[in-house]
Amino acid sequence: MHTDAERCVRAVQSKDARFDGWFFTAVLTTRIYCRPSCPVVPPKPENMTFYPSAAACQQAGFRACKRCRPDSSPGSPEWNQRADLVARAMRLIGDGVVDRDGVPGLATRLGYSSRQVERQLLAELGAGPLALARAQRAQTARLLIETTPLPMAEIAFAAGFSSIRTFNDTVREVFALAPSELRARAARAARAQKSGRGTAPAGHGGALTLRLPFRTPLNPDNLFGHLVATAVPGVEEWRDGAYRRTLRLPYGHGIVALTPAPDHIGCRLTLTDLRDLTIAISRCRRMLDLDADPAAVDGQLRRDELLAPLVDKAPGRRVPRTVDEAEFAVRAVLGQQVSTAAARTHAARLVTAHGEQVDDPEGGLTRLFPSPESLAALDPEALALPRSRRTTLTTLVRHLADGSLNLGVESDWDEARARLAELPGFGPWTVEVIAMRALGDPDAFIPSDLGMRRAAQELGLPHTPAALTARAAAWRPWRAYAVQYLWATDDHPINYLPA
Repeated sequence: MHTDAERCVRAVQSKDARFDGWFFTAVLTTRIYCRPSCPVVPPKPENMTFYPSAAACQQAGFRACKRCRPDSSPGSPEWNQRADLVARAMRLIGDGVVDRDGVPGLATRLGYSSRQVERQLLAELGAGPLALARAQRAQTARLLIETTPLPMAEIAFAAGFSSIRTFNDTVREVFALAPSELRARAARAARAQKSGRGTAPAGHGGALTLRLPFRTPLNPDNLFGHLVATAVPGVEEWRDGAYRRTLRLPYGHGIVALTPAPDHIGCRLTLTDLRDLTIAISRCRRMLDLDADPAAVDGQLRRDELLAPLVDKAPGRRVPRTVDEAEFAVRAVLGQQVSTAAARTHAARLVTAHGEQVDDPEGGLTRLFPSPESLAALDPEALALPRSRRTTLTTLVRHLADGSLNLGVESDWDEARARLAELPGFGPWTVEVIAMRALGDPDAFIPSDLGMRRAAQELGLPHTPAALTARAAAWRPWRAYAVQYLWATDDHPINYLPA
């Protein structure tokens, strides 16, 4: 979008928050870059130039605006609706792969050379993988500076910087403030909050507390309702108005509590290693589908006269996804042809027998969901499942454990579908549910699902899989969102925000 200057100028002049994250406005006179919805008086059009990423702005010598904090705007929805090289690379960079494994590690995960990855990212985003990762490190550093009392040296290494000097130089360059000055500003904001004059993030019980932004509208009912209705005891729970769960992370584990609010999702993270902060935030955003573009999704679905009333009644539905793709694939198999309650029971047994124990300061959460490696060694005869389902599960975990099946954020959606379909016991329903909620394909579609067929029949839509698929062609590339609206016609706990 950043190449359409006229459209960008209109968005900036109208302060349209829908375009936050789609592009960034750099002001030639002040050398500052902003999000489109920045509250300051818009600059003259001739003084604006536009970039596709914060990293590109920083590379061009612009610093982040202190008012609108463009580095903390929602991510571009492009990376969630595409499965090409650039989108897959951006998802991996968001997961901190460059910080952990460098550009060669990123290229290896993608199956391309470092040079090819660099060239593609520069062409589309105006910045290479190192610059994009640097921009993300700067945002992580800012978050830790403003929300924790940690010493600056610990923050530097937790954010992924290789030295204190690089950390100091980057923070000064990106935010035009020294780390200590950023902390002092945050302290003043906290004092203003106590006196009712402002807001600021705060810690709670040793946890990090922050806000996860999204593009409005967002309907939390089916999003949190689905996660809570299918929650595995010990791994997930709903407590005090928040969805809580354990997280398996590269350097340790964590516990997150996510609370829906009208203009953000409250996020409280407890981590055993702060180096996992970036990936924990990335996975929570992906699970809640917070980078979606509801204007584009709902706008297209409203064109269908039978879907339009559903969209108008509760716009902004998101697709509930996952923080762990392998975990969800296992749970999808456990949920084949059984009720939600039965699937939870089967998953809880696996967790009790094979999940690693964790300490939850607030109580309630006790274990991580078992990894594919730990499940690969289980005795099939110990599973209270039909024999065919045991074969399906053990084959799946074996392929996940040895790496022959990859469902990570870098996976190619069509290739992953094909590999899943080759496994015994994987029919179209299981493959598409995994594509929708684990792979994150916004066009995944499950016409054979019982809830879909009931909704289609009630609304007067074709209810045979072939006929419904033909009708749904007009909903592409957002068929996964159409599924959420159709499911919501049923009186099922997944459709209601818990009390």
